[in-house]
Amino acid sequence: MADLIAVVFPSEEKAEEVRQKILGMTKDYIIDIGDAVIATKTESGKVKLNQLMNTTAAGAAGGSFWGLLIGVLFLNPLLGVAAGAGAGALAGALTDVGINDKFMKGLAAEDIQPGEAVLFVLVKKVTGDKVLAQLEGVGGRILQTSLDHTREERLREALEGHMKTEAAEAPAS
Repeated sequence: MADLIAVVFPSEEKAEEVRQKILGMTKDYIIDIGDAVIATKTESGKVKLNQLMNTTAAGAAGGSFWGLLIGVLFLNPLLGVAAGAGAGALAGALTDVGINDKFMKGLAAEDIQPGEAVLFVLVKKVTGDKVLAQLEGVGGRILQTSLDHTREERLREALEGHMKTEAAEAPAS
């Protein structure tokens, strides 16, 4: 089962920095994520999402390829590319993978100020202690999680830079 974590940062740049740190950890196989999206609120109150993957562009690219292939078969490759790109872009725009866009926009609209950013991460698997150590002191405040109370508190302590280690808590003998 995946866990959803939403953390508010003072700026989009800070949220992007933390997202890149998390993406780097995926390359080390200490975390596996399903999605990582940054939501920001404009001065007018509109919420914008900065997705990892642009499904509209991916759909248009895939549609162009298939449209070209079909167009070549019917001796009109340009029409095939145009039709395929349009159909692919439409399909991509209607596809929502990962975290529900409506949910993210609703939560961000209610709970952040203009200029702030929320980093939403859908975590599939995690080596908790290693990830927390790398996130220690990055800042941010937890907006919402699906973690149990103990793991949420450990995440809060890591973000604040107040992580407790097992060795520090053990009495000296």
